[in-house]
Amino acid sequence: MDLIIHGGSLPTFLLERLVAATGAARVEPRPPQVVRLRNAERTAEFNALIPLIEAEHLEWAFYPAGRKLSDFGLIAFDMDSTLITIECIDELADFASKKAEVSEITESAMRGEIDYRESLRRRLALLAGLDARVLARVFGERLLLSPGARELLEAAQNAGLRTAILSGGFTYFTERLRIELGFDFATSNELEISGGKLTGRVVGDIVDAAAKAHHLARLTDELGLKKEQVIACGDGANDLMMMAQSGLSVAFHAKPATRAQADVAINFGGLDSMLNLFD
Repeated sequence: MDLIIHGGSLPTFLLERLVAATGAARVEPRPPQVVRLRNAERTAEFNALIPLIEAEHLEWAFYPAGRKLSDFGLIAFDMDSTLITIECIDELADFASKKAEVSEITESAMRGEIDYRESLRRRLALLAGLDARVLARVFGERLLLSPGARELLEAAQNAGLRTAILSGGFTYFTERLRIELGFDFATSNELEISGGKLTGRVVGDIVDAAAKAHHLARLTDELGLKKEQVIACGDGANDLMMMAQSGLSVAFHAKPATRAQADVAINFGGLDSMLNLFD
């Protein structure tokens, strides 16, 4: 394995301690601001240095040597707080003057404290009667791509990967992003609208953690790929089953429980920080 440190300048004293802790065979600096320690081993001594690495706001990952982005065939993204900076349902709730109430349920669900289906039902019920025209306002006024999202997506597309959005969010947003950014696939929940207002329900079955994992496994099979050729990116407990269906799971500015189960965590940088992993 290689140890990749990236996202800023690595102090010399810390580099020396990392080499000693991991038994790395050699050090390869790769501008800008990437250092690769070849043939490094994760040890208890390395784990003791993690607080020092993160105090410098540096990213780190142990990753197999020689793997290229083009070795993969599919990359899948959660939408809310991963591909984009907002939770769309929280912003919709803001127009109903219920953002704090809905955000509290969202956070609890992302930490894994509430079943996602139940949390979505509770949040949607608070939006019943909201004018559906606010969907366009959230998309136009508040929705922003996460830093590095466009760069990562373009790199993946140029490397020949197929791309997917697998979200417990809403089709109004995923379909517009799919078209605008050139994604190959998108799956999410469809809000029920009647008389120009949200009913507080979705059409059909809820896309939850199990559904996201199912869709990723289905796409993997349909594209003739192996699990190890799939990348999945997410931030919350609702993404863990999907991430488990991938060969490379990436936790992006994620909750602690999600970071703990991911292959790679990006805590400080943009989504394009992932590109530093690949030779």
